[in-house]
Amino acid sequence: MLLDTPICDYGWKAPDFTLKDANGNAFTMSDHLGEKGLLIMFICNHCPYVKAIATRLAADTKQLMAEGINVLAVMSNDYHDVEADSPKNMLSFAKQHGFEFAYLVDEDQQVAKQYGAVCTPDFFGFNYLGELQYRGRLDDARLQDAPNREPELLQAMQMIAAIGKGPKQQTASMGCSIKWR
Repeated sequence: MLLDTPICDYGWKAPDFTLKDANGNAFTMSDHLGEKGLLIMFICNHCPYVKAIATRLAADTKQLMAEGINVLAVMSNDYHDVEADSPKNMLSFAKQHGFEFAYLVDEDQQVAKQYGAVCTPDFFGFNYLGELQYRGRLDDARLQDAPNREPELLQAMQMIAAIGKGPKQQTASMGCSIKWR
């Protein structure tokens, strides 16, 4: 089912969490907040929207990380029902697309519920205080690789890193619904 993300609730405080990646390494959100902020994104392996943006997502997040902006990805789908989203497949999907960020398993789906995540991809851009400043889309290219795309997420996170606030104009992300238990 196709869904759009809600509008940004500016200033909403990010709930802390600890999740493990597919190799069993634990990551705590508050440890990654950082002085330039944190991007938390809810993605999965099987969603056609995530597949369509995966290469651009890898490039934009690599640039953000090089600029000192931290990035975590969370996979909250019920992978017992959707095998393509299993931890084993998360490893191969991340390798295939060159993801350099931690890709975490939300086994009990509590993090997605705490954050109000509705679809994949769903982007949450936080400032250094853990206040939500961005809840938009990756870019304006949608499902195509457009050479002259507007990298909205990249620009928003750079703005958040520079001044602690995100853009007032944001376009909702669009994607597949999270597969709840």
